[in-house]
Amino acid sequence: MDDITPMLALADRMLWIAMLCAAPVLLATLAVGLVISVLQAATSVNEQTLTFIPKLIVTALVLVLFGASMMGLIGDFTKDIFAAIARLGTEAGR
Repeated sequence: MDDITPMLALADRMLWIAMLCAAPVLLATLAVGLVISVLQAATSVNEQTLTFIPKLIVTALVLVLFGASMMGLIGDFTKDIFAAIARLGTEAGR
């Protein structure tokens, strides 16, 4: 049972990091989509590109602003995974 605990901890951390990396993009896109949908409902303008272009711009802006920190999280997690694999490999060899 003790062999599976580090793997479950890594899986739990992986889910949190995935959420932290996806949340800014998804929340910003959701907010822009909601605002544009309300404006479209109020003005009765139903143009598809009116929702797509602002979402694309906001997604690019969020990735520019938070991309470095997202990659830092992913890079640190990748280093931790490789260290854990090496640790488990040496423990299994004993």
